Amino acid sequence: MTTMSHPITSTLGQSEREATGALLQAALLDLIDLSLVAKQAHWNVVGRHFRDVHFHLDELVALARKYTDEVAERSSAIGVSPDGRVRTVAAGSRVPEFPDGWQTDKNVVRAIVEALDVVALRMRTRVEESEQPDPVTQDLFIEITQALEKTRWMWQAKLVES
Repeated sequence: MTTMSHPITSTLGQSEREATGALLQAALLDLIDLSLVAKQAHWNVVGRHFRDVHFHLDELVALARKYTDEVAERSSAIGVSPDGRVRTVAAGSRVPEFPDGWQTDKNVVRAIVEALDVVALRMRTRVEESEQPDPVTQDLFIEITQALEKTRWMWQAKLVES
């Protein structure tokens, strides 16, 4: 198979494109893995609050997939080929691994809050690091961070005992 080196050019300078591309690639891996963790949890949740957690996980998967696509397309738009292959995701994601087997609804909620913590905090770092090389990408990272933090709040609220 023939690989093309740089068929898409960018309005960014070379160093800005490379720095921004690296930030986008790291975000892509985290978001793909977040969607996979949420889907794994979706299939394996059990417990009294199964239905609520099960459907809330579908919402999280949709959110992660939406932003996965936006991040990958932003990367392509600046001339950086996104890499969402399974090996790349496994090697580069920092999302905590979801345990195997059936998981209680409460354990699933805790795991999802932990995963959202990691992804949101890493996204906040990307917000800061993208300001100089590409404010357009920074704006995307701000939007994603806002959505992740809102989602994290809703998941964390499930842990409060009434």
